[in-house]
Amino acid sequence: MITLYSAATPNGYKASIALEEMGLGYELKAIDLSSGDQKQDWFLAINPNGRIPAIVDHGNEDFAVFESGAILVYLAEKTGMLMPADARGRSVVMQWLMFQMGGVGPMQGQANVFYRYFPEKIPAVIDRYQNETRRLYGVLDRRLRESAYLAGDEYSIADIANWAWVRAHAWAGVELDGLDALKAWLDRIGERDAVKRGLQNPPRPNLEEKSSSEKFVKAAQQMLQR
Repeated sequence: MITLYSAATPNGYKASIALEEMGLGYELKAIDLSSGDQKQDWFLAINPNGRIPAIVDHGNEDFAVFESGAILVYLAEKTGMLMPADARGRSVVMQWLMFQMGGVGPMQGQANVFYRYFPEKIPAVIDRYQNETRRLYGVLDRRLRESAYLAGDEYSIADIANWAWVRAHAWAGVELDGLDALKAWLDRIGERDAVKRGLQNPPRPNLEEKSSSEKFVKAAQQMLQR
């Protein structure tokens, strides 16, 4: 059994989707980010950085893993799933996983901050992060014109990592016009049963509703101060 400490964010969904795809038993412990659960001493003992997601693998002497990319690799190696066994195939998966960790996540995350949460709207900064996010989407699109999935013909943890962020493109104010291969991949992965289940752990508020959106933004603004 695995305990998953998470919240309704792209990084959180990377872990829950992987657990569902791999058929691993887990218990969700939802973390209230706005109230600062992630900064409590008990959670810092699991993840010293005070961020979600984190897991504790009780079948491996209560081994704790933090950082979403590290969690994906750990689970893939634990199960032998969603990661090729050969060195070359594994490297390709890791390259596209690191592309998300070092590019899509940080850039889109900052687009979210300055487009949605920052008290002062700074157009040049918003443009910078939205444009860079869109550029990175273009890289994904070109790759997906060549292959069904990011690492080739087989679905992998690299797809899970990037998909969890790209699906939230509208919240960052980034459109997918002209990125047909990326949109097809986004839809294809979104139809997977395990992905649908993972997105319910925990469920994300409906941000198209004004009251839900305002509450979400207020909570995010509070987190920026921590």
